[in-house]
Amino acid sequence: MIKAGIHHNDILIIDRSLKPVHGKIVIASLNGEFTVKRISMVQGKIQLMAENDAYPPLDITEEVDLRIWGVVTHVIHPL
Repeated sequence: MIKAGIHHNDILIIDRSLKPVHGKIVIASLNGEFTVKRISMVQGKIQLMAENDAYPPLDITEEVDLRIWGVVTHVIHPL
């Protein structure tokens, strides 16, 4: 999530009460594995987008077990 200003060892604050809408950064469980991605919802198609050119978008299909844990609201960088 380099392009979003989120780096290794940062602390993320999430709000579980916020609705995960297009363009927001979310904490998600994808087939049981946690990930931080930007959610894209366009014309009924859902993708999880990395903010790093080294990783392709992840298409969310019926076969994928996706659970959104919360929407990222703040990032804390260690000194």
